[in-house]
Amino acid sequence: MSGPGPEDSPPGRPRRARGVIRGRLRRTAGPTAESPDEQVVEFAAGDLGGVLRLPEWLRILGTSAWLTTGVIVLLLGLVWLLSLAHTIVMPLIAAGIVASVGAPLVAWLNRHRLPRALGALLVLLAIVAIVVAMVVAIVGGVAGEAQAVAGNLDGAKQEISGWLQDLGISPGEADSSTTQAGDSGSAAFHTLLDGVAKGIAGLTSLAFFLALTTLALFFLLKDGPQIRGWVERALPVPDTIARASTHRVLQSLRGYFVGVTVVAAWSATIVGIGALVLGVPLVGTIVAVTFVGGFIPYIGAWSAGIFAVLIALGGGGTEEAAGMAVVQLLANGLLQQVVQPFAYGAALGLHPLAVLVVTIAGGALFGAVGLVLAAPLTSAVVRLSGDIARVRAAEAEAAARAPAAAPG
Repeated sequence: MSGPGPEDSPPGRPRRARGVIRGRLRRTAGPTAESPDEQVVEFAAGDLGGVLRLPEWLRILGTSAWLTTGVIVLLLGLVWLLSLAHTIVMPLIAAGIVASVGAPLVAWLNRHRLPRALGALLVLLAIVAIVVAMVVAIVGGVAGEAQAVAGNLDGAKQEISGWLQDLGISPGEADSSTTQAGDSGSAAFHTLLDGVAKGIAGLTSLAFFLALTTLALFFLLKDGPQIRGWVERALPVPDTIARASTHRVLQSLRGYFVGVTVVAAWSATIVGIGALVLGVPLVGTIVAVTFVGGFIPYIGAWSAGIFAVLIALGGGGTEEAAGMAVVQLLANGLLQQVVQPFAYGAALGLHPLAVLVVTIAGGALFGAVGLVLAAPLTSAVVRLSGDIARVRAAEAEAAARAPAAAPG
């Protein structure tokens, strides 16, 4: 015969229901009491669930804080690992950016029965020729006019000092103010380009950087689909999400850098024409700085604009500087808005303030690479998150309709 079940009670005691906790409270009437007064208390186990229950908002906040901390630690660890291997990582990043733009041309040549290796080689040679021509034109032009640039900037400082003296400020204070402003401008300019300087100085040699970038670019152009497939299989996510992730990243990089090149060339052309009409000196240098600055969202364009206005002020005068300021406002404002929708299309889809914030944050954390890549990568993450949310919403809607359709 089996013993008493979980709901059985010894003889003389009341029957206890399942899930009920029984306790005894022993109460003594006084120090001279002969026997204690006992009381049996019973309560359900579920009644204890809310005794130590935290508020919902506190649990959500705590979970989010731990998740955020984990993500930050992971990012810092990745940055540290990348910093150890920056000699290899920098060429790979540069090659990946260029390959994302040149890959469609290789695919087009392959569709027209040209072997992919040969198509990749032709595209690589064309890219190298374009880059060499741009570097020679920009670096040579700026370096050749270095003394003239310094002289014009010094002339601009003297003009500003004269304006301050006309306002009643003493010559000593005016000179001190212009000197401090010049030092602040120089510090800001050096801070902006600090990532570039560190990136170049950190390379073992420029020749190694260029050689590795060229080699990596060729293989990315030639074997891009195979490399993308390997990356998708290595990602710890479902295949559909992996394909969507790589597609969004490539789409954002390609659209952004094609668009920013078009916009930079457009702005540089407008500024160059305006400088010629106004008779501003060093037109080639201004055009080169404007074009290069266009690749850094907002910060680069307006820094180049300030540079052009100061050159006009020092080399021409007040009227030329005012005219150049108007040209810069048009080139980086109204006229740029005309070409941006066609150049970028839906490449970014971010608010301008968000682009500015992530660009500054990317530059502060990752230097020159962060300045250039922060906006397109943020756009890719935002768009991918939207894609995943839409897929989950569609799956939830389909799952909700399925039980209703089953009885019919």
